[in-house]
Amino acid sequence: MSRWRATTRIAVRQARRAWTSSLLIVALVAVPIMAMTGGSIYVASRWPTPQEKISAEVGTMQAWVQPAGAPGSGLWQVPWNPRWTGYITEEGMSSGGGIPDADAPRDPRAALPAGTEVVQISRGQARLTTRAGTTVVEAWAGAVGDARLSGRFDLVDGRAPRAATDVLVTAAVLERTGAVVGGRIELDGQQYEVSGVVRVAGVGRDVGAVAFTDAARFASSQWLLPDQPLTWEQVQTLNAAGFVAYSRTVVLDPPPFSMPDGESVSPTTEMLANYQQLALVLGAGALAAGYMVVMLAGAAFAVSARRQQRALAVAASVGADSTDVSRIVRLQGAVLGAVGGVVGAAAGTGLAAVVIAATDDGSRTRFWGFHVPWVVVIAILAFALLVGTAAALMPARGVAKNDVLRALRGARRPQSLAVSRPLAGSLLLLVGIGVTFVSALIAAGVATLENTPSDSPLRWLPIVGIVLGPIVVQVGIVMSGRWLLAGCARVVTRVSVSARIAARDAVANGARTVPAFAAIAATVFSGVFAVAMGGMISAQTIRLYDYAAPIGVAVAQVYPMDTTAEATEADAAAVAAAAASMLRDVGATATATIARQQPIWAESADAIPADLVRAVAVTPERARTDPAVGFTRSSNRELRDPSNNLTIVAPEAVATVTGVQLTPSQRAEYATGAALVLAGDVVTKGTVAVAAWTEREWYTGLAPDNFSRDTDRQNALTPPQWSVTLPAIEVGAGDQAVGVAIAPSTAERLGIRAVAAAVYGAFPDVPTTDQKDRIAALTPGLASTAYTVTARVEEGPRGVGDWLVPLLALVTVTVLGASAVALGLARFERRPDDATLAAVGGSAMLRRNIAFWQGLVIAGFGTVAGAAAGVLPPLGFVLQSRATPQALDAVDIWWPTILVVVLGLPLAVAVVNWLVPPRRADLTRRTTIA
Repeated sequence: MSRWRATTRIAVRQARRAWTSSLLIVALVAVPIMAMTGGSIYVASRWPTPQEKISAEVGTMQAWVQPAGAPGSGLWQVPWNPRWTGYITEEGMSSGGGIPDADAPRDPRAALPAGTEVVQISRGQARLTTRAGTTVVEAWAGAVGDARLSGRFDLVDGRAPRAATDVLVTAAVLERTGAVVGGRIELDGQQYEVSGVVRVAGVGRDVGAVAFTDAARFASSQWLLPDQPLTWEQVQTLNAAGFVAYSRTVVLDPPPFSMPDGESVSPTTEMLANYQQLALVLGAGALAAGYMVVMLAGAAFAVSARRQQRALAVAASVGADSTDVSRIVRLQGAVLGAVGGVVGAAAGTGLAAVVIAATDDGSRTRFWGFHVPWVVVIAILAFALLVGTAAALMPARGVAKNDVLRALRGARRPQSLAVSRPLAGSLLLLVGIGVTFVSALIAAGVATLENTPSDSPLRWLPIVGIVLGPIVVQVGIVMSGRWLLAGCARVVTRVSVSARIAARDAVANGARTVPAFAAIAATVFSGVFAVAMGGMISAQTIRLYDYAAPIGVAVAQVYPMDTTAEATEADAAAVAAAAASMLRDVGATATATIARQQPIWAESADAIPADLVRAVAVTPERARTDPAVGFTRSSNRELRDPSNNLTIVAPEAVATVTGVQLTPSQRAEYATGAALVLAGDVVTKGTVAVAAWTEREWYTGLAPDNFSRDTDRQNALTPPQWSVTLPAIEVGAGDQAVGVAIAPSTAERLGIRAVAAAVYGAFPDVPTTDQKDRIAALTPGLASTAYTVTARVEEGPRGVGDWLVPLLALVTVTVLGASAVALGLARFERRPDDATLAAVGGSAMLRRNIAFWQGLVIAGFGTVAGAAAGVLPPLGFVLQSRATPQALDAVDIWWPTILVVVLGLPLAVAVVNWLVPPRRADLTRRTTIA
């Protein structure tokens, strides 16, 4: 024990004496600890405690009850989560199913104990007139101003409503209408007085919401119980009556609960599942960050240990054995790791507080509180201690082997290059490459096996090999790092004296340079892998993206409520007209309506009118796909559905709907009967074949699927009711929805019956966020009893800038940081060599050039090694995907971006290192080489 106390005391003193390197190591450990601690607090703050959840649901009341099913229907709910429901049917459990055919109850008071006080709150939407026009906001009705609802509804200004014409509003409503407390606003066409401002749990500060006084205003209601607690048995009784309930008593003391299928669930298991997911994410990040820190901090420890060799030799000369000397360095790592952990945890806590404050939207449910997951934080601190100790292991092993007399004289021996490590590293490098490509070929072969189960090891093991192989390559590069640097040095030494000195210095100090370029390689590996895969997946996403309209155009799609009956043209036209009016109110300068044939899906063919027909542009046999493929880009789009691929578009609406500007001659030809082909291979010798089958034939499969080659089935098809050949106008326009368009006059001539299917709105400029919000808010009000409407602005496939730019920034910062650490250590350790170089006439420019080549060698070697390993998994996945319909393409990899990373970053590091002037050489320092 006395030896431990002595070595600990020496370790702490040495860490204080070498405060510059100690500060660097503490910073290296603290940065990932800060990120992990801050991230865990951020995530945990989004998980509510039972008390916080209760406050947001019932305020200070006891419970709420609401209708959810039919009495006696077998309704069940999870005790602490009444939104998790289902029905026990004769066939078994139906989780989350619809309400069985029966009358749902409306008022729970008959199912509650006699005399129970209830407060009814209903919820719906209201149309609000703002300074910019009309919009739709969330609305509540009832005693929202009741102080017992504090936590769910908080009155922050003004008073509670007293009259039927009083309303409470959120601060966002005042901002959007320009009203003040005591002023008036227009809701649903009527004037109301703003009696106060309310804050609603779950509603952000920028979201408009209002609260009326008449509790029965909306169809969806909750009944809150101010004083009546509900036990679990009472909740189950309410379930039997068709109600679900949220009870303070049950949530605070949840009973044991098993799903109808026997699966046991509890709030504890749900919270543990959350923490398991957090632990997985933190574990993955810890592995990557730990590797980086161990490499860079290990390099710093190696330099520090060499600077301490005389002090350690003195300790050895007075009785410390090699174990004690090694322990001193290991304890330095443990001490600095612990300090870095504490500093990082404190900084992470502060960072989390800042980020939470900056991203809080004002609702109670985005961040429930400031929750510090102490168990996770303690584990993170233990990880910091482990990382600090691990970083000191190799330097500790090295100092234990030092010759005491040589160390006392301050002599250094040039490091020898062993043969075994390069050979083993080269072998691992080749094995990693082989594993990657062999796994890719196996995965491609398995993809063609239809009978292989999805959970078979044959499915996932090759994928693991594709990812694991490059990691083995990284290990091989690290093991053979000094040998590879030596080979690089033989080439670089021919360039100049400064290049020769820099390269030889990198080889001679492998304990410092190899960890540095290994850390850079690991970062570049991750970045190149993500960039390569992102490029291929992004390109594939763009190819397969389902455009609803040209980019920047709003589209309101009209769908029938009942697809079992023939669509009513007048009803569809009325809804479409309302949608067009809404788009013009929002700011569209041009609107256009398209029409389509409406398929009917009935319980039987006999229920479909016999005279209904549906026409299609017939796909030629040459363009049909193999039945085994079953998917193409065109066939997956609604307006290009092979069984309903004709769209009726007026000639003057073509530009708005498709973004295509027809020439005067094309427009005239289109108006007089030609088909406009924008996508799909349906043209044969300048014409398009259009044929029609009855809806009954489409329903029973006697019409062709118009998609695949199926010669056996084709023999049983019925001939079309009619067929014509139309002239084709071929215009390539893939970035929109329409496949084949015909004019309304052409459809009328062919006898095609169609109804309004969508309304397009073109804006003079890119629609603003406010305009998009208004479209989203106003769309629900367009629905009728026969039709529903969905609307959005087409923005195209998601851009890559939102993740590519941060990724490249992270890679750049990490590479620059790792390079700065490595080159700073090199400058610190080279001070005696600089003194020797200056003493023999070396100029300041020579030392600058040495710094340039040091940066180029270390950063360049790391980026090249990382990029070479990083492209292996994407290439493996390219091979693996060859057997699938949506194969990845190596051409889509962003090779220029990778080239910029490989060449640009090392050059930038080298230039910056050249620009930073070297210190004035201390000519009193000399290095003895023995």
